[in-house]
Amino acid sequence: MTMPSFADLADEQFCYLTTTGRTSGEPRTIEIWFGTEGGSLYLLAGGREKAHWVRNLLAQPAATLRIAQQEFEATGRIVEDPAEDALARRLLLAKYAGNLEEWGRTALPVALELRD
Repeated sequence: MTMPSFADLADEQFCYLTTTGRTSGEPRTIEIWFGTEGGSLYLLAGGREKAHWVRNLLAQPAATLRIAQQEFEATGRIVEDPAEDALARRLLLAKYAGNLEEWGRTALPVALELRD
């Protein structure tokens, strides 16, 4: 049996992201919405660079993701490419209904890539 990819779990409602605390060195876990495309998982940080999980990823890009009962080792990065930025926003806004236009327009996109 093969391990599922991010894409296999794209319909799940949320994931759990565990980062390493930048000052404590302790694991820090949040529940967060996500979207996937290919081998990338995308998150949007409403607090942008001030969000603790973003600050943790900037200090230590290695992270763990749990989606349903599957765990993945991943490396996080801020999305800088305009086309990828637009993709991340489109994926999350398409997945989550509601009045989220401002969040979708102003949040900071973050990508996580699977690690071997």
